[in-house]
Amino acid sequence: MSSSVLTATVDHWINGGPVTATPDTPTTDVYCPATGEVTKRVPAGSRTDAEAALASAAAAFPTWSATPAHIRARVMFAFRDKMLADIDRLAAIICDEHGKVIDDAKGELQRGIEVIEFSCGIADLLKGEVTESIGTGVDGMSMRKPLGVVVGIVPFNFPAMVPLWMAPIALACGNTFVLKPSEKVPTLAMEMAAMLSESGLPDGAFNVVHGGGEVVDTLITDPRVEAVSFVGSTPVAEHVHRTATEAGKRVQALGGAKNHLVVLPDADIDNVVSALMGSAYGSAGERCMAISVVVPVGDQVAQAIRDRLTERIAELRVGPGTEPGIEMGPLVTDAHRDRVIGYIDTGVAEGAELVVDGRHGKSSTGFFLGASLFDHVTPDMRIYREEIFGPVLSMVRADTFAEALDLVNSHEFGNGAALFTSDGRAAQTFVSEVRAGMVGVNVPIPVPMAFHSFGGWKRSLFGDHHIHGHEGVRFYTRYKTATVRWPQAGSALAEYVMPTAK
Repeated sequence: MSSSVLTATVDHWINGGPVTATPDTPTTDVYCPATGEVTKRVPAGSRTDAEAALASAAAAFPTWSATPAHIRARVMFAFRDKMLADIDRLAAIICDEHGKVIDDAKGELQRGIEVIEFSCGIADLLKGEVTESIGTGVDGMSMRKPLGVVVGIVPFNFPAMVPLWMAPIALACGNTFVLKPSEKVPTLAMEMAAMLSESGLPDGAFNVVHGGGEVVDTLITDPRVEAVSFVGSTPVAEHVHRTATEAGKRVQALGGAKNHLVVLPDADIDNVVSALMGSAYGSAGERCMAISVVVPVGDQVAQAIRDRLTERIAELRVGPGTEPGIEMGPLVTDAHRDRVIGYIDTGVAEGAELVVDGRHGKSSTGFFLGASLFDHVTPDMRIYREEIFGPVLSMVRADTFAEALDLVNSHEFGNGAALFTSDGRAAQTFVSEVRAGMVGVNVPIPVPMAFHSFGGWKRSLFGDHHIHGHEGVRFYTRYKTATVRWPQAGSALAEYVMPTAK
């Protein structure tokens, strides 16, 4: 079991070990959201720190990429075992820095560990093809080769799961990795770095550098970097995609979301309300796959959902995630809580009906906020158009299924969408026609398993590849073909035309 790396100041991890920032390095406070107290500090890394991490990764690449794939997989097997053995302590760290409840933190870790397990089969996933005799005495073959140094820039809301959607596949494919975690939740990155090192990963193959814009801009433009994976808000995703592609990088940049849940009249309302409670208010709404818009078809359906949601929200247990029975913890920072409150204020000013006012749940200690429910929201309102990233659910009423589907398809985001119904034909139409990258039928949060891939459409994803799964293998490798002939000595003839099979 890995020993804890928790310290008063979180270090960088470069070339196989922790690197302490100089005493004059500026730092950012890391809070415990449940108490509002500063628990540690993280250095605001510089260009020099980022370049040191990249140099370490570049130096490690030749040896690691030449390591046979099944040997690289053994490192992933060992890493997976360490994560599972330490899951309780790791979940406690997530709870302390992010604020989500313990069971939710364990669920996040489990979904990340599943990607490690997927990467353990990398030897099979990297197999190419061979075709004998594409010409007389000529064979053709294909293979996938690692890119080189790759970078992951990840958000605060999943300090374990999102890095684990990137790094295990990138490393198993033979790349070396530099991770830039969120300064709000820096510790899990260091824990994973230590575990990878203990699992046999060579020094320099996985590095962690903390910091803000200077570090990010260095990582996405440095000529040693071949590819960039990013998850965060749409404005930043767009910046990362534009800047990194202009610098010649391969980029997958996952942005914001406004996930809709459409409810048809034949749906089981109790199931719908339970799904909405978990998907809208779980993790305080700080999920890119959270349901933030419910679209009931028909006023009768809308009123039933509204009435039962109001009852259930009143019973929602809000408090520190370490306490038994708690269903929703605090938001990650006081500033983010104020931002969410600002959106609630805006919704009221725009004329939406605030059925349940979560502002009454604001606490003086810790960054707590109650759950909010709006009704009679219209598509022109900011609370509908923009990602709030908090425990705020908006109800937009539709008269028909076609109108509801058009509402989803017309939104600028296309991360995920769900339909609740017992009508198979309606479900088939929805899955086929909805313009979203991840679709749920009677499933409110349709996050795909590790052997599929995660990603949205429209302005929820910038780039050509979704994350993890087979798409991840394709993203972190280059395709190569070889045409091979072993002629007898002196038999080769000069050819002045385009070669063809003979």
